[in-house]
Amino acid sequence: MVTQMINQAAWDLEDTYSELPELFYTKQQPAQAKDPELVIFNQPLAKSIGLQTEKLSGEALANVFSGNQLPDEADPLAQAYAGHQFGHFTMLGDGRAVLIGEKLSPSGERFDIQLKGAGRTPYSRGGDGRAALGPMLREYIISEAMHGLGIPTSRSLAVTTTGEKVRRETFLTGAIVTRIASSHIRVGTFEYAARWGSLEDLKALADYTINRHFPEIKEHENPYLSLYEKVIDRQASLIAGWQLIGFIHGVMNTDNMTVSGETIDYGPCAFMNQYDPKTVFSSIDVNGRYAYENQPGIGEWNLARFAEALLPLFQEDSEKAVATAQHALGNYAKLYWGYWLSGMRKKLGLAIEKEEDESLVKELLQLMENHEADFTNTFRLLTLNDQDNSELFTSRGFREWKKKWKERQTAELNTKKEMEALMKENNPFIIPRNHLVEEALEAAVEKQDYSVMNQLLDILSRPYDYNQIQEKYFLPPNPSDEPFVTYCGT
Repeated sequence: MVTQMINQAAWDLEDTYSELPELFYTKQQPAQAKDPELVIFNQPLAKSIGLQTEKLSGEALANVFSGNQLPDEADPLAQAYAGHQFGHFTMLGDGRAVLIGEKLSPSGERFDIQLKGAGRTPYSRGGDGRAALGPMLREYIISEAMHGLGIPTSRSLAVTTTGEKVRRETFLTGAIVTRIASSHIRVGTFEYAARWGSLEDLKALADYTINRHFPEIKEHENPYLSLYEKVIDRQASLIAGWQLIGFIHGVMNTDNMTVSGETIDYGPCAFMNQYDPKTVFSSIDVNGRYAYENQPGIGEWNLARFAEALLPLFQEDSEKAVATAQHALGNYAKLYWGYWLSGMRKKLGLAIEKEEDESLVKELLQLMENHEADFTNTFRLLTLNDQDNSELFTSRGFREWKKKWKERQTAELNTKKEMEALMKENNPFIIPRNHLVEEALEAAVEKQDYSVMNQLLDILSRPYDYNQIQEKYFLPPNPSDEPFVTYCGT
C-alpha cells in the first residue's frame, strides 16, 4: 500500500548518468533505516520540481526519503570521483550518498535527487556511510538560506531520522538529508577520469556534461574549450556572490566544486559577522587555506586542476593544449573582478561604472576591517541611510568616506528612491547568523522542537525584505561569546 502511494507522486525518474561508462558509478541500494521518521519536508520545493507529494502520508514520505522504499523507476547509484583535498590528490566518491534518479521539472530543468547519509558504498573508505541529525539539518538551513539570497546552490528537500544512532565522538541521532542539484558532476569527477580512465572515458564525461549543462556549445569549433570557459565564468560569478554576502565555504576542495556553478557540500561553512578578510571557521583549516580572502584565488587554483584534466581534449599537441588552457584561465581574474565590483556597486546603489568606484569600495572595506564592523549590518544601515553608535560610524574616516559616496551618487541617473531600491535588492537584511543556526539545531536535536528552525527558515526565505523588524535576526552575537568554530560533520 505504501509503495503504491509512493508511486503516485509523479516521480518519473530518469537515469541518464548511468549511460556513462561504468567507471563513473556503482549501482547501489540505500541501506535500510530501522525506524524512519520525516522531521522536515520542503513542500514548495517538491512542487516546483513537479513532485505530487500532497497526498502522500508521513509514513510514505519517511520511507522514500530514508531509502527504504523507492519509486519503481528508481535505479540508485553512487558516483565515483577524486579530488584535491587541501591541495593533496586522493581517490574519493560518494561514501555515504546515493543518487536515486533525475527529475525533470515542469519547466524542463533536470535535477538529481540524492540521499545523503544513506549507508556504505564502495567509496566509503572505512566510513559507516551514515550521517548525524545536526549536520543534516544544518545543510538544510544553510542551503535554503543560500537559495533565498540568490546564490546558485544545491537545495534540501527533506530530512529523515533513521531510528538508529551513529557513532562519532558520542552516539548521535542518525539522519538522511535529501538534496537536489542540477547535477553532482564535480571538478573531481574529471580528475578521476583523467587519472583512472581512458581518453574515451574522459571524452564521454565531457560530452555528457555539455549535453546536460551547456548544449548551446555542442557545435562550437572546440566544444571542450568552450566547456572550460563556461565553467570558469560560472565559478567566477559564484565565488563573487559568496564574497558579496560574506559566505565562507570552508572546504573548497576540487571534489566540492561543481561544473554547474552551484554551491554544494555544506560542511564547515558559515557567514562572517565582523568583517575580517582572514576569517576562517573550519576547525581543520589551521593554515587558513580556505579563508574568506583566499576563496577567489582557490577558485582559480581549482580551475587549473580542471584544465589539467581536460588537456587531452583541448589539443593533441600537449604544449599547445597547455597554452590554450593558460589563455582561458587568464580570463578568470578579470571575470571574477567584474562580477565582484559590479555587485559592490549595487550594494552602494551605483548603476553607472566610474573609475573611482574601486577605490571607494576598498576604502569602505578597509574602514570596516579597522573598526571591526559587522559586514552585513554595515551595508544594511547604509541602505537605510541610518547608522548606529558603533566605532565605524562615529569615526572621522567614515564621515569622510560617506561624503565621497554621496558625491559619487550625484553622478547617477537613478533617483534617490531607485538607488535605495537597488541597495535593498543587493544587501540582505538578514543572513543565517551562526549563533541563530546553532540555536535552532540545539532545539531540534536536543528537544525535538522544530519550531525555532521553522521560524528561522521562514525569515531566511525573505532575506531582502526590509519590512522584517525582528531585531534578534539581524543582531550579531554577543562579543563575549567564544569564537565560532565549524566541523566537517556533513
